[in-house]
Parts: sequence; C-alpha cells; structure tokens
Amino acid sequence: MELPKNPRPTTFVPENYPLIEFATSPQLILGEEMLHFNHPQHPLSKLDLPDPFTCSGCKEYGAGMRFTCRQCDFQLHEFCAHASPDLKGHPFHYLHPLTFYSKPGKDGKSKCDVCFKPAKGYAFRCGACGFQMHPCCARLSSETSFLCHPAHTLRLVPANMTGVSGDSGFLCGLCKRKRSGRVFHCTVCDYHLHAVCAKSMVNGLYAYGIKDLEKPSMLGSAARVVSKVVIVLLEGLVEGIAEGFGEVLGEDLARGRGRNGSS
Repeated sequence: MELPKNPRPTTFVPENYPLIEFATSPQLILGEEMLHFNHPQHPLSKLDLPDPFTCSGCKEYGAGMRFTCRQCDFQLHEFCAHASPDLKGHPFHYLHPLTFYSKPGKDGKSKCDVCFKPAKGYAFRCGACGFQMHPCCARLSSETSFLCHPAHTLRLVPANMTGVSGDSGFLCGLCKRKRSGRVFHCTVCDYHLHAVCAKSMVNGLYAYGIKDLEKPSMLGSAARVVSKVVIVLLEGLVEGIAEGFGEVLGEDLARGRGRNGSS
C-alpha cells in the first residue's frame, strides 16, 4: 500500500537574504527560499520568470512564479511547492477527503478526473473511490470567472454529461477544439471552456501567451537553458556590482594613502 508523503516544506529566509514582496509584473528578483521534501539537497528560490517550464512535482507545464533550484534542473509550481497534505470538501469531490501523494498510484489509474490528462507526479487522491486530480486542477472551482471570459461566471458541467472516454462534445471557446475532460459553461452566452484549457489561467501559461505545448522533452530542455541563463546573468550582475564596488573602494583607499604619504 502506498502511503502519502508530504511533510510540510520548511520555509526560511537567510540572514543576509531579505524577503522580497513581488509586484504584479514579472521581475528577475530572488526572493523567498525553502527546503522542500522532494529536493532536500538544495534550497529552492522563488522566482518569477516568463519562460515555460515542466514542474518536477506534478509533471505539468507552467510559467511565471515558481520555486527553482539554482544548482540543478528542479523546478516546482508555487502551488505544488506549498501543496496541502489533504483537501476536505473540495467542490469537485466533496463527498470524501483527498490526500496529497507525491508519486503516481500503482493501481493502474493514470488520468486526472478533471482535465483527463495523465497524472504522472503530484496528485490529490481519494482513498475511498479512487478519484484523483492534479494540484493545478484542484485550484479550479465549480463556479468562477476566467480571464478569457471575464464578462460572465462559468459553471462546471456535470460529469455525467461527458462520454465514457471523457469526450464532452463541446467546442471550447479558447482552443476552438473538442477535447476530453470536464467542461465549464456560461449559461448567458453558451460559451464553453475545457478544464484542461482553464488550467492555463492557473499555471501562468495564459498570462504569458503560451499555448500548444505538446513536446515536454523539448520544452524542458529549452526552459532549463533559459532559466539557467537568466539565473547566471542575475548572479553575475550581483557579483559584478560587488566586484566593481570593491575595486572602486580599493582605488579610493590607495589614493587616500598616497595623499597622506605626500603630506
């Protein structure tokens, strides 16, 4: 029997590393740090970067805010890094509590019951009936508004309105396709939105205009390169400023000694 594994991540701020409040616009600023149970060998730094990445926890895509390791390729969505050990009364599955698991189940069930995409990593699962969903899907609600359709509230279509394969048959107003998974519906203008598309407004992809990511291996490589370059440039800038300040200070001290000697 697989047991849940989610000790609370330890959040800390080093003595010479003040906590930084992030603005709404993306900034290349190192902020909060944490030690996470799934990557205990290195601290993770909170960063806001526009490049896409594949979360090392849930194995899903993301962009914008994340916790990243500055020494290797480990990155987590912010909501995956702070995932709760359990969920009670979730609108998608309010009958039973859901428990956080850090690894896929061993019972052969491989899909999220909300977006119908593979559940390859972090997931919330029900021990009573086997329901499961990604941490990103858990951030959705049964009735809410979305950036892509701000005028009206969308409601989640009942699960029994989808076929056995999960194909709802509804044309999504965002991707303009028919796909499997749960669907949100606007009763005012008959607008439909796939849950899998709604996730892009939770994981940062929609905010940065990123879509149609179908090759995770290529994405992962490109994102890691971009992230590493940005972090190296950022650290180099800080070191360069420090070195420049030291050189100027040294020159000033040398000139001061010269003046004192000549007098």
